[in-house]
Amino acid sequence: MTSFDFACTGVRADPYAAGPTLVFRLRITAPGDQPVHAVALRCQIRIEPALRRYGDREADGLGDLFGDRSRWGSTLNPLQFAQVSLVCPGFTGETEVDVPVPCTYDMDIAATKYFEALEEGAAPLLMLFSGIAFRGPGGFQVEPIPWDKEAPVRLPVAVWREMMDQHFPGCGWLRLPRDTMEALRAFRSRHALPSWQHTMEALLGAAEGATVLPAAQAPVEVAAP
Repeated sequence: MTSFDFACTGVRADPYAAGPTLVFRLRITAPGDQPVHAVALRCQIRIEPALRRYGDREADGLGDLFGDRSRWGSTLNPLQFAQVSLVCPGFTGETEVDVPVPCTYDMDIAATKYFEALEEGAAPLLMLFSGIAFRGPGGFQVEPIPWDKEAPVRLPVAVWREMMDQHFPGCGWLRLPRDTMEALRAFRSRHALPSWQHTMEALLGAAEGATVLPAAQAPVEVAAP
């Protein structure tokens, strides 16, 4: 059985994707001169949080995931990030392919919470591979990709920010149950609030003891001449 080798040579944000998408550049090496007709590849990507250091503000942001820093010796466990499949076209010796990975800004997802807590540097990831390769000079020989094949990746925090800013510029994203959304719509309609931002600000103000003003009475910002 041929020993395939895998290495990630880079990762970038896809500027043309309909939703947030990272593109991992993957190099596949098959020693020898026998042609590889195709590779049906499965790739699991997980976060390895124990492989980097964290500042105090980052540690505070990671509290929901790993608890207090004093407990990290037992709680800083790998997190599932993504699982994708792709078919690599034929090659001989070595090839490079793009692995697109759709992402989410849902803050209920552990991986998103992790990336959002980071302020600088890179997130340590690990790509784990499996699948089937079809090769042979005169026909098809089916070879499994061993489960122990993997490739470490350093995902720059700046690339994650760039990707999210392309789709959510200057904004966050919050997922709520339908009954909560209906209550918010009713509150917004009752107080004639012009936007969801005004609605959330009014609720926050009410929680702090401020008066909720309808849109007609709300202060209006006027640009200076």
